[in-house]
Amino acid sequence: MRKLAALFLIVLAAPLSAKDDLGVFSDWAAFRDPSVPRCYAIAMPTPSRLSREFEPFATIGTWPRQNRRGEVHFRLSRQIMHSSAITLAIGGKRFRLSGGGGDAWAHDRAMDAAIVAAMRSAERMTISATDKRGRRFANSYSLSGAATAMDAATLACARR
Repeated sequence: MRKLAALFLIVLAAPLSAKDDLGVFSDWAAFRDPSVPRCYAIAMPTPSRLSREFEPFATIGTWPRQNRRGEVHFRLSRQIMHSSAITLAIGGKRFRLSGGGGDAWAHDRAMDAAIVAAMRSAERMTISATDKRGRRFANSYSLSGAATAMDAATLACARR
């Protein structure tokens, strides 16, 4: 079922013809997009019956031309309230993210690196915020396969 969800995410993320599939690693997948160029690991959150405005996902990306590696991005399941705190919990660590609309990011490269390091040693992560209607919501992700997918994406762009 998880691999089917990963394949659905592949189709949702962008046209297959524009991307090189680097593999599916448990609950995460890795891709290279030579047209940009960029490489990234990507996952869908655990299924939820709660309302969603967007199809949420988490990515860890590398853009070799811009010398950017391990950048964290979340597409949230709902639009967030303008002043809402966006919190990412990984193991016992918490990170306050930046964001707007339906997206969230780390504040800087140091936070990206800390998040990626925390992801490598935890089993799951949860991002939470308050939506535009004032309702709290969260998206939870399994981290099974995340380290391997991130490594595959990083190596694929390092070879370019």
